[in-house]
Amino acid sequence: MMNQKHNMIPIFFSSDDNYLPFLAVSIRSLIENASPDYSYCIHILNNGLDEARLSHILAMQTENVEIRPVDVTSVIAPIAERLNLRDYYTVSIYFRLFIASMFPQYHKAIYLDADIAVNGDISELYNISLGKKILGVVSDDIIASHRDFRRYAEEGVGVPYRRYFNSGVLLMNLDAFRLADIERRFVYLLQKYHFETVCPDQDYLNVLCRDRVLYLDKGWNKMSIDRNYDGVPKIVHYNMFYKPWQYTNIVYQEYFWKYAQMTPFYGELKQMQKNFGFKGRMGHRRANRTLHRNALRISDLPNNFKCVMNASPIEAGDLHFDGAVYEA
Repeated sequence: MMNQKHNMIPIFFSSDDNYLPFLAVSIRSLIENASPDYSYCIHILNNGLDEARLSHILAMQTENVEIRPVDVTSVIAPIAERLNLRDYYTVSIYFRLFIASMFPQYHKAIYLDADIAVNGDISELYNISLGKKILGVVSDDIIASHRDFRRYAEEGVGVPYRRYFNSGVLLMNLDAFRLADIERRFVYLLQKYHFETVCPDQDYLNVLCRDRVLYLDKGWNKMSIDRNYDGVPKIVHYNMFYKPWQYTNIVYQEYFWKYAQMTPFYGELKQMQKNFGFKGRMGHRRANRTLHRNALRISDLPNNFKCVMNASPIEAGDLHFDGAVYEA
């Protein structure tokens, strides 16, 4: 399938059946803006997908874009019962933490959430030098947008809110990730403390990779909460409750629908928006109120991330190592 003369860029998504229509839009947008000078291997991490619906996505493959579904059920099974899931979260949010160990052949990779639209050439993101940093990230505008979430980042997680990053777009130095032993430390903290969280995988990554991340231009993960960005964002992230397949007034929704029309799921997506209605909006309002309450409650817990890590810094591990690591 893939033209081997090109340099290959590994890209990872996580998805379940419910997210396949949105994943299709994300992949279509990536393909439409991909450079012909590279080949791309898109891995869809999953724990079982409907084959008929998945076939529509596999049909998007081109001469230089290969799409591979990867079942990670056996990898996640040992810790599945301990994972912190609630509301709309599914086990798929944790898959990104296992990329480094599952794919030892890769030095560097890109992870993307399935609720995005790619408006730029993804190879430009891949070619950003990380040096010995573990991740390339963008700070989280939703966390920064409200005092309750700002307090949660600083008092619940222990990260200055302006430096608290979103895990939906990650440029990953996989060698550094392995050398810092991030996966093992995540499993250790999960099993020992089972922290209450607002943003499960994201909180763990913020704690474990703190001070070892490169902050990227916001255009690489522009959330759809405002148009406070000069120019066209390279990646729009329809995060949290800002979904164009639910509401009709979402910032940057034009990019989502542009690429949605290029997929076989367009009619289904428009029907989702039509069906969301009053009941869906009220459900989001209740969920949002609960999220704020949890953020404040967790901020005051004596056994939250910040308290535990401050009391026992060794739990976070020494990430300031001098070992040999691939300069990504």
